[in-house]
Amino acid sequence: MDILSSLYTFATPSLSQLFLLSFLAATILPIGSEWLLLVMVVQGFSLPDVVITATLGNYLGACTTYLIGTWGSDFIIRTILRISDRQLERAENLYQKYGSWSLLLSWLPVVGDPLCLLGGVFRISFFRFSILVFVGKFFRYAILALLVKYGTGG
Repeated sequence: MDILSSLYTFATPSLSQLFLLSFLAATILPIGSEWLLLVMVVQGFSLPDVVITATLGNYLGACTTYLIGTWGSDFIIRTILRISDRQLERAENLYQKYGSWSLLLSWLPVVGDPLCLLGGVFRISFFRFSILVFVGKFFRYAILALLVKYGTGG
């Protein structure tokens, strides 16, 4: 019986689970956090609590990726990602062309995490990084939550 009750407790969503999942989703792990946010909205969790929790977790995960890019850029670029000088120069040119404003898109699947990593690699101001990433992630979660809440008659 204890095993069944612990499984039920695990299956019941919480803000701490949402924070952790949102944090991990903003790192290089290929997972998403939107599904848990949507479940929690449908179950009647407070919209502001859910949106802020997911945003903070995802923002802090992005900050971790930024710091990895800042402190470990040579190791990551050369050893793990095996990016050539030519590829790095091309990425830097694209980043300079579109600028740090591209960080507003850090919430996008596939490209979002590399954008945060490049922000660190190219030493974008942490203040600017924080504003752009937080705003992008906040609006993504807020829009999703509102669409679900009002789309389900809430």
